[in-house]
Amino acid sequence: MRPTLLCVHAHPDDEALFTAGISLHYRALGHRVVLITCTNGRLGLDANGHPGSHPKHDEEQTIATRSAELQRAARHAGFHRVIALGYDDSGMVGWSQNGEENSFMNADVDAVASVLADIIDEVHATVVVTYDENGFYGHPDHITANRVTRRAIEMSTSAQRLYYPVVPQGVLATFTNNATHDGVYLPAWVHDAVPGTPDELVACVMDVSSYAKEKQETIAMHASQVDNADLVTMGPELFSMLFGTEYYQRAWSRTRATGDEHDLFGGL
Repeated sequence: MRPTLLCVHAHPDDEALFTAGISLHYRALGHRVVLITCTNGRLGLDANGHPGSHPKHDEEQTIATRSAELQRAARHAGFHRVIALGYDDSGMVGWSQNGEENSFMNADVDAVASVLADIIDEVHATVVVTYDENGFYGHPDHITANRVTRRAIEMSTSAQRLYYPVVPQGVLATFTNNATHDGVYLPAWVHDAVPGTPDELVACVMDVSSYAKEKQETIAMHASQVDNADLVTMGPELFSMLFGTEYYQRAWSRTRATGDEHDLFGGL
């Protein structure tokens, strides 16, 4: 049975921004790569560029557009299977949608975790990846993804390791300085990640520079999210500085982990 990597993401386009390097890398090695997307992304930018907080935002159109983008982008990023849980995007902290019943941040953690655990065991995933406890940059849906995944790991029998994609402090500082110098607009999730993760917490460094072009193309496939436009048009050298290497914090391991300095499956 092929080793399986499972990524749990909150919204369509998160798989492109955070983990496209490892999904492409492990697909090329013959591993099975599975994606779970928790929300429908309803509060992303609509066709008129309105964010979810705008009174004229078109949720139905946004859901349809982002669903189609996700299917194309996920295939390009190497995923064999895409599972959409279908919860409503909760929006940023303080948005009115935070209080809505079907918003993902209000989901029953054990109920969602039970579904995730069943999927983990069904696909025999040994390595699971999601965001850290702060959701990488504080988004309520990312934080909820962490909570339900952590609980699912407890219920699962297949999972052996859990990792968080992170950006080391030194790398992030260098990148943001270079981007500012070059006049590149950076999305809020990059700025809000400052000061990044202490370097000593990074367990695995993945050189995915050979997939940088494909990663950039995957981000471009989420064309409706125009706030990522500068990442799409960014020069290859600057893009590779942030996206050519992926850094992972080991959050949990069923047994003592060794050999994963440059391979999430190392030692398994």
